Amino acid sequence: MIPRTRRGHAGVYLTLVGLLAASLVLSAAVGAFTFTPARIATLTAQLLGWVPAAPADALDRNVFIQLRLPRVLLAGLTGAVLGVSGTLMQGLFRNPIVEPGLVGTSAGAAFGAAIVFVFGAGTFTRPLGTLAVPVLAFAGAFAATMIVYRLSTAFGKVHVFTLLLAGIAVNAVCGAGTGFLSYIARDPQARNITFWNLGTFTTADWRGVTLVAICFVVCFGWSLRAGKALNALMLGEEEAAYLGIDPRRLVMQLLVANTLMVAVATAMVGVIAFVGLVIPHVLRMLKSSDYTFLLPASALLGAVTMEIIDVVARLIIPPAELPIGIITAVVGAPVFLAILLRQTRQGGAWLQG
Repeated sequence: MIPRTRRGHAGVYLTLVGLLAASLVLSAAVGAFTFTPARIATLTAQLLGWVPAAPADALDRNVFIQLRLPRVLLAGLTGAVLGVSGTLMQGLFRNPIVEPGLVGTSAGAAFGAAIVFVFGAGTFTRPLGTLAVPVLAFAGAFAATMIVYRLSTAFGKVHVFTLLLAGIAVNAVCGAGTGFLSYIARDPQARNITFWNLGTFTTADWRGVTLVAICFVVCFGWSLRAGKALNALMLGEEEAAYLGIDPRRLVMQLLVANTLMVAVATAMVGVIAFVGLVIPHVLRMLKSSDYTFLLPASALLGAVTMEIIDVVARLIIPPAELPIGIITAVVGAPVFLAILLRQTRQGGAWLQG
């Protein structure tokens, strides 16, 4: 007999997988070049070598394989990364308002990447090669996240106001650093930093897809093993220790895994805020707060959400594309305020940490 909760979770997973498949097809079909589902199937079969490539399909095949497909896959992977990241950070900080953009992770990654954009030609690119942006993004993201974490967990307890204030301060410092680099940069560099800070999938390529996919698979696989430990951590660090869990080791391991996948994704597509906040919150309201459910479900729902947002970005002001970060901010900021208002009306105990 399969427990009823597991059967219910399986139904949610199947629904999300179906939505993801539909959103992938939709995202692959829409754009300057339109592809029908049948055409997508044919070009995919040619890519996999299942059918011979026809010379007449050369243009469509190049557009689909070199431009559209990497973009679709990178959007889905980025959404999954941000969904899982938001879930992990809310579990580690034991607070439902935490996400990479609020605790400095994204801003730190942006600052690290901007350093490479401005100074990388000789300082970082030679020793690190193509990994210069991801490595510096990870360093900046991890430093920013650790500062916020240390400040907000004084005396072994998460203080929400300290968390918010520390996040604001770290975001401001990293934003000032990025702004200064934009100011001293030459024209092309400054434009690249500005455009990249808004989030975009227009530069997607197979290298970026491969790098984000490897980091996500490794970090997500490690995070899945910690689902039950995160459930215990929600009771408090002392209570988790009584259950045989080392809270500090757990937090450090998951912070490294979380920061790594967020930094790499941010290095590839830029800063995209609020996705990590909204996804786990929606899943909690609809189904469960169990982290063994939230982690895989947030990956699936995050991927679906990002595919839909990317389609909207392509269609809203054709033939131009609206930056992804603008759409997520417009949708996510009101949701964040609604969560704060709702928790305040429930008595404020959550706000006191």
